[in-house]
Amino acid sequence: MIQIIPAIDLIDGKCVRLSQGDYTQKTIYNENPLEVAKEFEAAGIKRLHLVDLDGAKAGKIQNLPVLEQIASKTSLTIDFGGGVKTADNFQSVLNAGATYVAVGSVAVKQPKTFKQWIEKFGTDKILLGTDVKNNKLSVSAWTETTEINIFDFLEEKIKQGIKSIFSTDISKDGMLAGPAIDLYSEIHKRFPGLKLIASGGVSKMDDIFAVEKAGCTGVIIGKAIYEGKITLKELAKIN
Repeated sequence: MIQIIPAIDLIDGKCVRLSQGDYTQKTIYNENPLEVAKEFEAAGIKRLHLVDLDGAKAGKIQNLPVLEQIASKTSLTIDFGGGVKTADNFQSVLNAGATYVAVGSVAVKQPKTFKQWIEKFGTDKILLGTDVKNNKLSVSAWTETTEINIFDFLEEKIKQGIKSIFSTDISKDGMLAGPAIDLYSEIHKRFPGLKLIASGGVSKMDDIFAVEKAGCTGVIIGKAIYEGKITLKELAKIN
């Protein structure tokens, strides 16, 4: 059964969503992220994707207290990302209660640093995030598109021991336009042993079943929950 992973995106300690990563297209859904996390937990959700958007933009973690609060006051398994640039940052995220650290830009732009993190913390603590546009990786909170092909990149990281990734098609994120089924099917076909989490574009229950069919083991859902397109009651039935 596919794992449901709601997302809480943080700006100024509040629960927000962006459209296509655009900080000017911001909607505040709740001033209190802990309240939101507790609602998820009450619905039987076990896992949470927590994103420090301030940290991603600033290149430095900004919302660690929110992580500490949610980790200490719920039993959710949390992955946290945004602004993790050093081994000390990585350790501080684990110390604050995250089970996994979501790493994106560093893996692309600083492969030596990323390799050191693998050696120091182990791949079981790393959730590799890949943001993709036309099969090319995008980094730095989607402000830079690279010429690096997603499949070449994954092949290299899997050789280093990476077991879990989440992948977002930027053109679909926050648009409720349906997930990147073709991308996920191709990743699963090429790397069948990889734990693949879908992210972006999910707008209805059928999308969840579609990404599961495409080979995904988990699905990150954000805007669809906050805008009532998918209810927690519906999710409770399959989680």
